[in-house]
Amino acid sequence: MRLADVGWVWEGQGLDPGVSPSIFGVGEGAVFFGLRKVRFIFHPTTDLALEKLGDKESVVCDISKWKFRNCGERGGSECFTDSTLDEICAEAEKVGRFSSKYPNVTGCFFDDMKGLLDHRGHGIDAVAAIYEAVKKHNPHLTLTSVVYAHELDAPEFWRPLASYIDVVSFWIWRYQDLWDLDTHVARCRAVFPDKPIVMGCYLRDYPSRAAVPMDALQHQWTTMAQAIDAGTLAGFEILGTVLIDGHLEQATWVRDFIREHS
Repeated sequence: MRLADVGWVWEGQGLDPGVSPSIFGVGEGAVFFGLRKVRFIFHPTTDLALEKLGDKESVVCDISKWKFRNCGERGGSECFTDSTLDEICAEAEKVGRFSSKYPNVTGCFFDDMKGLLDHRGHGIDAVAAIYEAVKKHNPHLTLTSVVYAHELDAPEFWRPLASYIDVVSFWIWRYQDLWDLDTHVARCRAVFPDKPIVMGCYLRDYPSRAAVPMDALQHQWTTMAQAIDAGTLAGFEILGTVLIDGHLEQATWVRDFIREHS
């Protein structure tokens, strides 16, 4: 399996603490990594954005929805997600309408799914409504939902929702847990036995606000490539364009690894 054929890049400018503005714009991360599929996130889904991503093979748009707010006396801005169910459904329907104009728009992306549902007190009825909104204008659109390894400690939350998730975007939050990648993937597969699982790959370890250590990053990628070859994983996604210049050693190693396995 060519890694370049099954890889995605998060495109957009997230304002995370300690992360400087990137010189890379939307769509340029995919060029850097030699990939053709993107998660468009952190910005409004508009004609301008989708025209900019018109050369990409596949675009999956965030519906959660990430927004920006002023930090007040602290100055500057920060990125956050706190959407209502109505907002998420409206975003999903908007993506569906756009997909008729932009054929490379293939799906919707629900970031931090469990956290947002828990925060709003939503359950399966809300997820069913979101799924219906995703399919309303284009039944071929997919819903990709983020699942974290530590969230699998509550499998009873996920199993009723599995029929409303087309693709699992699977992430390991702490780099220390990457050493048990196979175990975590097996746990995810047990909860979602019939779903494509796409492995999330950080360049930055957000808990420590530092780059993912190179030995842990290299272990993830070599183990993940084997799982993709075996069919256990359907692909990978990289977070992301905004971090390339800030964590250039990690980004360059990943880019070269993809080239060597494509």
